[in-house]
Amino acid sequence: MRIIKTKNYEELSRKAADLISAQILMKPNCVLGLATGGTPVGTYRCLIEKYKRGDLDFSAVTSINLDEYRGIERENPQSYWYFMHENLFNHVNISPERVNVPDGRNLNAQEECARYDRVIENHGGIDLQLLGIGLDGHIGFNEPGPAFVLETHCVDLEESTIEANKRFFESRDQVPRQAYTMGIRAIMQAKKVVMIVNGKNKAEIVKKSFFGPVLPEVPASILQLHPDFILIGDEEAFSEIED
Repeated sequence: MRIIKTKNYEELSRKAADLISAQILMKPNCVLGLATGGTPVGTYRCLIEKYKRGDLDFSAVTSINLDEYRGIERENPQSYWYFMHENLFNHVNISPERVNVPDGRNLNAQEECARYDRVIENHGGIDLQLLGIGLDGHIGFNEPGPAFVLETHCVDLEESTIEANKRFFESRDQVPRQAYTMGIRAIMQAKKVVMIVNGKNKAEIVKKSFFGPVLPEVPASILQLHPDFILIGDEEAFSEIED
């Protein structure tokens, strides 16, 4: 595990964007595993800036997103399909046919999860996976539980996750209760994993995840076992870690 400590969110975003840029430059037809949520927005903004300067070409890049709410239309402003287009895809030259997000419109969970695992397999896995972390240690929507779930699966969201996501909706009642998420196997088989984390509220789970035992009750802890895992955080997120 490599740790990169930054002073603030802006520096964190630049560092993550630099790693993703290096991956694209090194392998123009790379497969990027991408994340949603508030944390990666700054990273995507930096990537858009690099593209507009002519430093990046996304035309051969394939994206495979971590997750999507079940039972949500793509046009819904709270869908992750919509989020990714608003915050990245609409602003760079990625080919629409190379964009992959679980289809929340498909209510047949078994069918959709099997399809998404085939997408990952058919692309030869992920070259670089970008992650955030939930307050309970979830990655993607891999929630705490008795065992690590390896395949893409439909998950019942924890109350803490629903509470954290309600800020994106008009009311808590509108937050979907289920989601499709990439499983632990695909994340761990990614050649490189980059996690970005910021804010004092993440300090406790960062310490628990990466300086404690590997447990399925703390899903992110399994990343301790990844051979090329980079953790990028600001000073507040690392405030409970001893130098």
